[in-house]
Amino acid sequence: MPELLNIHHGFNFRDLGGYQTKAGQTVRYHKLIRSGRLSALSDRDQQYLADYGLRDDVDFRSPQEQSDQPDRVPDGVTYHFEPVFATDETKASIKAEELRRQALAKDPLGGFRNMVNTYADIVTLPSAQKAYRDFFDLLLANDGDDALLFHCTAGKDRTGMGAVYLLTALGVDPITIRRDYLASNLYLGEESERMVNEARKTGAGPAMIASTRSLGGVANEYLDSAFMTIDAQYGSLENYLTSALKITPAQRRDLRAIYLQ
Repeated sequence: MPELLNIHHGFNFRDLGGYQTKAGQTVRYHKLIRSGRLSALSDRDQQYLADYGLRDDVDFRSPQEQSDQPDRVPDGVTYHFEPVFATDETKASIKAEELRRQALAKDPLGGFRNMVNTYADIVTLPSAQKAYRDFFDLLLANDGDDALLFHCTAGKDRTGMGAVYLLTALGVDPITIRRDYLASNLYLGEESERMVNEARKTGAGPAMIASTRSLGGVANEYLDSAFMTIDAQYGSLENYLTSALKITPAQRRDLRAIYLQ
């Protein structure tokens, strides 16, 4: 499992390098970074990313998230705004006080249901398909030795699906891809507890605490919701990459030439 990058003022920053493909190749290091938000990066963090080789920053967040917490990136990094949703359906950016006013705060399964529905939307909404198609165009253009980083707010849902699509296109096996997806629970433990503690300070009851925990992590059921939606509408994830995201066999060969060794 990839280790976290040495970022002090951010979370869930990890290099996808080292994963093995079914054909026996390996994802190159210093080429692909997935992460949470970049809005709190210190000068030291930015220098670390510059030294790491970062050239492109792909932001999957909503316009409101982007406006409230703009990315801080090193000079020379190109910023690409590719919102998956018009608003933050994942609720990764929601404040505890705002959550208390929503119906899911009164239902212990409210957060869980929200995430299951969000993952169905993440594969069907035109905005999501456009964002991920643009993401692949940027991946194909990153054919030098530089790194591309893609992120949302927590780096688990919109970023997680981006990693699922990318690793699938590169030929990584489904078990490894799911393991990478679920690793966000390990790397977001501290941030998830912060969200729960914030909820408690507002007087949240057990139902809201349960929903907050569901919103703050990932689950097999969330990913399965996306896969079941894909299977129902496209037949398979491979068909989805071809039909919904318009990734051609030639482009997949190019991706493997760029990112595998």
